[in-house]
Amino acid sequence: MKRIFASVLAVALLTGAPMVHAVQPDEVMANPAQEVRARELSRELRCMVCQNQSIDDSDAPLARDLRLLVRERISAGDSDNQVTNFLVARYGEFVLLKPRFESRTWLLWLLTPLLLIGGGFALWRHQRRRGNDIAADAAMLRLTPDEEARIARLIDGEPAVDK
Repeated sequence: MKRIFASVLAVALLTGAPMVHAVQPDEVMANPAQEVRARELSRELRCMVCQNQSIDDSDAPLARDLRLLVRERISAGDSDNQVTNFLVARYGEFVLLKPRFESRTWLLWLLTPLLLIGGGFALWRHQRRRGNDIAADAAMLRLTPDEEARIARLIDGEPAVDK
């Protein structure tokens, strides 16, 4: 029985079974267009308890409160931008799963590309230096004419005569 359960769970996880959303039936708005807007906004907002989960997916009580607040603001006639700005004013930029590109967040957005470029440059320089080191090592490892003659004699079967 445990094997069957584990197999079903593994198949569900590997096939990308749709995520179950935490929205309760009593939260759903009567107007379908407003509900779609509320769900889209909920997917963009971070649960302050779960950290890396949207309020749409979180079962935390605070996430429920935020979902209700979003629906309340939409019912009051706020635009998506106004709802987002209200929540940012209340909870800070951290409430957004994707922070805005502003003067305060430019480092957050540009740090990853800058690190990738810097890492690529460091690898390029390392390979270049390594290539120069290999060429220098190869030059040092060349045999002298006397050593080449001695090896040729050994290959031909002549006795090696050390000087």
